[in-house]
Amino acid sequence: MKTLTALSPIVPRHKGLPLVGNTFAFIRDPLGFLLSLQEMYPRLATINLLGRTITVLQTAEDAKYVLQENNRNYHKSEAYRVLAIFLGNGLLTSEGDFWRRQRKLAQPAFYKQRLALMTDMMVQETEHLLADWKAHDTRQPRDISQDMLRLTLNIVTKALFSTDVGTRVAGISTALDEIMHYADEELKSFIHIPLKYSTPRNVRFRNAVSKVEEVIYGIINGRRREWEKDPTSRHDDLLDMLMHTRDEETGETMSDAQLRDEVTTIFMAGHETTANALSWALYVLAQQPEVVKKIRKESQQVWSAEGTSTFEKARELRYTLQVVQEVMRLYPPAWIIGRRALSEDQIGPYTFPADSYFLISPYTLHRRPEYWDEPEAFNPDRFSEAHAKDRPTYAYIPFGGGPRLCVGNNFALLEMQLVLSLLVRDYDVSLTAPDQVVVPEPMVTLRPRGGLSLRIVPREQVVSA
Repeated sequence: MKTLTALSPIVPRHKGLPLVGNTFAFIRDPLGFLLSLQEMYPRLATINLLGRTITVLQTAEDAKYVLQENNRNYHKSEAYRVLAIFLGNGLLTSEGDFWRRQRKLAQPAFYKQRLALMTDMMVQETEHLLADWKAHDTRQPRDISQDMLRLTLNIVTKALFSTDVGTRVAGISTALDEIMHYADEELKSFIHIPLKYSTPRNVRFRNAVSKVEEVIYGIINGRRREWEKDPTSRHDDLLDMLMHTRDEETGETMSDAQLRDEVTTIFMAGHETTANALSWALYVLAQQPEVVKKIRKESQQVWSAEGTSTFEKARELRYTLQVVQEVMRLYPPAWIIGRRALSEDQIGPYTFPADSYFLISPYTLHRRPEYWDEPEAFNPDRFSEAHAKDRPTYAYIPFGGGPRLCVGNNFALLEMQLVLSLLVRDYDVSLTAPDQVVVPEPMVTLRPRGGLSLRIVPREQVVSA
């Protein structure tokens, strides 16, 4: 802990309305409101949301301090308690020693050697989608956002449970969507009705949670029964690894409740966020024909190479990775990060008491002119080695930062590289109309408002035309 100054300057405060402060302005247009704050207050500013004073941190340096350098003094904000209603005490919502233990147990599931084993599965699931597209009437637009949700759900399901779940996850996507909408409404609501009361919204939420838990506990219990019959029985998937991993100090494995929380967290994080990023990527590519040409050229070269594994091929998709990174700069699925100070601390010249609340927005950091030339322009070359080394590390945090960096970040990047490469290799995507504009909807994650419809045409049709 750094030594606190005796006198601290007053933190700039953004003026709001009586009683409600800045709440309505934030709820009406969260992204626009945060961007306006960034223009007016170069370093930080306090706002009032739902009666709570919150400081918005605007710089990469302050984000690094809170997320990394003094991270032990900052727990996740109250907003994560809403997610904990469903996610329980998983990696996204847990804190302190318990979180560190769970992180240590879960980390090996995402090591490079594990990812290498999953690449063929990711390719197979993408090819299933391409086969579905092949039967599609290309004269009609297609709901790409739903396609991406279905694809990423299939991939994360196979990664977690291998091939033994069959149709047991049917309908789970709808349940997850209901849960996300409930969480978003709770975060923005002035009035919170306890779940014990059977309002229509609460009933829908409880039914959705029951649907997901029924599937997850059913699979966990099935694995337990398999082991009772055959203690050597193993599955090559993430659930098997999570169930067998033991704490180095206690020798204990995860309880069923802990497994439920971690599996549910992986389900949500590995499904919703990646689907949104892929949807945004296809929306951008529909307007970037030169970028599409570069991806397609790289894809054709990589996938035609013989004698290399799928994982080695994926590592060669360097330009495609730059495209993914640039998409996540403009449209980071995790668009806002909340933290609460456990004890008094000093950020720059400003002193903050214990229980101070902070917001860090990757969406605005990724558009800060000091870090990004022409921040609204789409330019994958920003992430070439020559350009990336000149930026502050925390100017780009689509997966968060510090010890709480998303454990599945490499899984997500690999998945998006493979999916985009294969889709662009075989299909052209275009807008449904020249003036089509898709607006970001900042819910729990950054979604395309109203979904995303695009036209898709197989490459052989384009060539023959």
